[in-house]
Amino acid sequence: MPAAVIVDAVRSPLGKGRAATETRPGGALSGLHGVELLAQVIGQLMERSGIDPGLVEDVIVGCVSQVADQSGTPGRWAWLAAGLPEHVPSTTVDRRCGSSQQAAHFGAQAVMSGACDVVVVAGLESMSRVPMGSARLGRDPFGPSVQERYAPGLVPQGVSAELIAHRWGLGRAELDECSARSHELAAHFTASGGFDGEIVPINIPGCLTPFTEDETIRPGTTVEALESLPSSFRTDEWEQRFPDLSWHLTAGNSSQISDGASALLVMSEDLARRLGVRARARFHSFAIASDDPITMLMGPVPATEKILARSGLSIDDINHIEVNEAFASVPLAWASHFGVDRERLNPRGGAIALGHPLGASGARIMTTMLNGLEQTGGRYGLQTMCEAGGMANATIIERA
Repeated sequence: MPAAVIVDAVRSPLGKGRAATETRPGGALSGLHGVELLAQVIGQLMERSGIDPGLVEDVIVGCVSQVADQSGTPGRWAWLAAGLPEHVPSTTVDRRCGSSQQAAHFGAQAVMSGACDVVVVAGLESMSRVPMGSARLGRDPFGPSVQERYAPGLVPQGVSAELIAHRWGLGRAELDECSARSHELAAHFTASGGFDGEIVPINIPGCLTPFTEDETIRPGTTVEALESLPSSFRTDEWEQRFPDLSWHLTAGNSSQISDGASALLVMSEDLARRLGVRARARFHSFAIASDDPITMLMGPVPATEKILARSGLSIDDINHIEVNEAFASVPLAWASHFGVDRERLNPRGGAIALGHPLGASGARIMTTMLNGLEQTGGRYGLQTMCEAGGMANATIIERA
């Protein structure tokens, strides 16, 4: 079976997912159409690689809110907007927050099966232009049978995060410490240039200088500042249904709404060798799993158990671990379950500091993990993400 390797991986800087109003400026990327954002990222990926873009056989893009600006197979139009060959097709993947991680799975698996030799996998989400939940338009996406099966009803992800905090005995101070650590680490690697190799500059209409640095990070974030924030998900309805919850989740210890794009160039190891292209990492193992849709955010636990069993590796073999910081309770509960020391977990900060541009996050995290492995000399990286409905992806890559 051909090995699938990552030749290069890049991402945009992440912008605040905030549309401009008469009284408040928008995020740095809010004025840029998502197709244009993804086009710049893919264009620079191909330029950096030095390979003929005509060799690419598919562009697989993760995107969650596939409406409005993101409704028209954005990878196809981004590829063309970048001036790349017309004969290359594209498709769009939605596995909720893990959409572009799933795109990476599909791309690598296409190479490993022999169906393709070269694939671009990418992720996009412009949350300032296409707000979260836009696809629902006030409709019920679940249907009556699901509502009946899980009566008295499904819950929002924030309430799920509260249920996890309660189940795992995670207090407010521990959640806020996780958040402060995320900002501290992300600020450190920004200042030291640790993200420079993965971020590509983005040109924004009307701006004289390119956007080159994540605007989501808040250096100097402290637990003391975070502890003053009110609960984000406490309502009379949820208090009545879950009277034992302490309501510790806030805007400060939850992931940030943001805009961003990321892309990876994946090809067969044999072709990379023939082209004289250096492979940076190879895909080692894949897994997908689901948990119950009420405590939906704990899918990474069975996904991790599954991928470790399949890979033949133990958790102690993994040098760099990324568990998406959708909410602080998720990586903390995961780490408690597996007995993992915090030093290996999200060692460059996570979505609490950097932001969580939904469909782009999987590829963004893989890009950051790859750079982290290279800069520390680590061999194996494990990435897992919670996804709506209780789903989760897990991926192990091995540095080449």
